Amino acid sequence: MTVVALTGYGYWGPNLLRNYMQLPGATVKTVCDARPEVLSKVHVRYPAVATTTDYTAVLADDEIEAVLIATPISTHYDLAKAALEAGKHVFVEKPMAASVAEARELVDLAAATGLTLMVGHTFVFSPPVRKVKEIIASGELGEVRFITSSRVNLGLHQKDVSVVWDLAPHDLSIFYYWLDEVGESVCVTGRGCVTPEIPDVAFISLRFGSGVIASVDVAWLSPVKLRRTVVVGSRKMLLYDDTDPVEKVKIFDHGVDFKDPQTFGEFQLSYRTGDILAPKLDTAEPLFVEAAHFLECIAEGKQPITDGLAGLRVVASLEAAERSLRNGGHFEEIVMPEVGSVSGVGHHG
Repeated sequence: MTVVALTGYGYWGPNLLRNYMQLPGATVKTVCDARPEVLSKVHVRYPAVATTTDYTAVLADDEIEAVLIATPISTHYDLAKAALEAGKHVFVEKPMAASVAEARELVDLAAATGLTLMVGHTFVFSPPVRKVKEIIASGELGEVRFITSSRVNLGLHQKDVSVVWDLAPHDLSIFYYWLDEVGESVCVTGRGCVTPEIPDVAFISLRFGSGVIASVDVAWLSPVKLRRTVVVGSRKMLLYDDTDPVEKVKIFDHGVDFKDPQTFGEFQLSYRTGDILAPKLDTAEPLFVEAAHFLECIAEGKQPITDGLAGLRVVASLEAAERSLRNGGHFEEIVMPEVGSVSGVGHHG
């Protein structure tokens, strides 16, 4: 049984608390938030859970083994660093920090202390995303050529970060999980339509060393909510639509074959439209699976699938994307820094 504390009971905190309260391997002892009026809601719904506005009291509690951080991005580094230094395992929501330097320090600190550091890339734990990973790894799609994704909706406008830092971490973590590689370079165009200094729409392009290219459209300004991704392979194509209530993943036996011309001027393409298959998916809640994985990693000393290094990859990509956004949309290299004793570690799980 792992004793945990949650800090941050805003937009996402209630979801974390609900799932950890349901986990047989967890005991939620304390919820911490700077706003007493928010904590009163916790007390009404979960009277057995202690509440506090003092984060240092959480860190000083020897019974608490792990801290869950669901606060604004600008606070992630300070809260996670303090927890690791206090000997607590840490789960921090995405993105794990506001800069590469901060993320790198957290990765090194977790390695030096032997503590579990996990980042909340929740989609990596969703059944459809895991099914797509399985399909790509099986070779059914053939060689992946390109991926294109749209993640748009009306709201929630953030006051401290752009839409790139808010929404793109989802797609970046998914792409890197599927492809087992990090983008080499990124370019971004965008603008702030509501608040000029905070971009609320952005178009992101990624290049990978394998030759794969990817695009992500993110926006807080859309009349409809889209969570749609297309993966095009050399043999088949795939649609992942997270808003589809029934068939979130569809495999299309569609493609185009190019025939070498036999005579000058001859140009032949053969189009194939075959079956469409919707594979059966598990129905587990991603957040519950993610929470169980965190507890398992603590108990067994395993490296999380979405470990600190996975979080660092995403932050490095976001930092490069931000540079491109500010530099007129030119491609910027995604630079992964060397990290202490875990340098060169790849994805686990």
